[in-house]
Amino acid sequence: MTATLSTPFTLKNLRLKNRIVMPPMCQYSVTAKDGVPNEWHYVHYVSRAVGGAGLIIIEMTDVEPDGRISDYDLGLWSDEQVPAFRRIISECQKYGAKVGIQIAHAGRKAEDAAVPVGPSAIPFGPGFKTPRALTTSEVKAMVGKFRDAARRAVEAGVDTIEIHGAHGYLIHQFHSPATNDRTDEYADYAKFGVEIIRAMKEVMPPDMPLLMRVSAVEYIDGGYGIDHIIEICRRYRDAGVDMFHVSSGGEGPAGKRKPGNYPGYQVPMAREIKQALGVPVIAVGMLDDPQLAGKTIASGDADLVAVGRGMLKDPYWAVHAIRAVDGETTVPRQYERAY
Repeated sequence: MTATLSTPFTLKNLRLKNRIVMPPMCQYSVTAKDGVPNEWHYVHYVSRAVGGAGLIIIEMTDVEPDGRISDYDLGLWSDEQVPAFRRIISECQKYGAKVGIQIAHAGRKAEDAAVPVGPSAIPFGPGFKTPRALTTSEVKAMVGKFRDAARRAVEAGVDTIEIHGAHGYLIHQFHSPATNDRTDEYADYAKFGVEIIRAMKEVMPPDMPLLMRVSAVEYIDGGYGIDHIIEICRRYRDAGVDMFHVSSGGEGPAGKRKPGNYPGYQVPMAREIKQALGVPVIAVGMLDDPQLAGKTIASGDADLVAVGRGMLKDPYWAVHAIRAVDGETTVPRQYERAY
């Protein structure tokens, strides 16, 4: 049977009511600068649960204060941050959505850190601070910070966890020959990520799936191609990643190779990773048109579709898309009279 947007999906103990994902999108709204989600985040996420999303992945949430892109970002570096996340997650789950959280570190892209860190002392670009290269022992300690953040996410009640290995942030920086010129054991582009995966799996329930977002290609001149990331993802799959969320770029200004920036331009990358590794994938990138999102699922190119800007514009995008593509309408009873 051909899957549609409304077809349920199961991965280990994660059972989604449909194939629609709200991807992580930074809100830069932690006005207290303490990493704790506030009422903006509560309304933002719960409204998308009411609006029919099958899976909501909470925005980039950082493992230490200096791992934030800005001081207005979320964090899970303290047990004191857990209750506010738990409140949002439990309320989203009441409306049938499953909830994940994206665990991350911005690395050299940490704009408000006094001295950002990275695998190497290579700045992101003009106007950005030069990062300090992490020592070998600091890299190992960073793995522990990812583990601790995953433990707190589990305590907050998540249904899944996503590791952010894309868009030029710390893990991606270790992936890339353009940003990793180390000579120690972490010159191995996948080693840092593999260690994080194994550490996080130690504190996750065995039947909870682990997701990972990756940049399939880089756009800077000399940046890596998809074959490079497929081999890294192969090691990540073997270490315990259950599904890849396939994006691209973010490592620096585009050179001769330009991002497509047209609807569906990243879908072939998701398909290639899925076929090469035999793992389910999430496709993302300008999939706001319900018909395109539906065809991406029906073709088997991806198992789930993530719709970011569409859900920013319309909290009920999932309900409207399923109605447009599948002719079905499942809405909260309070809103049924509108349909």
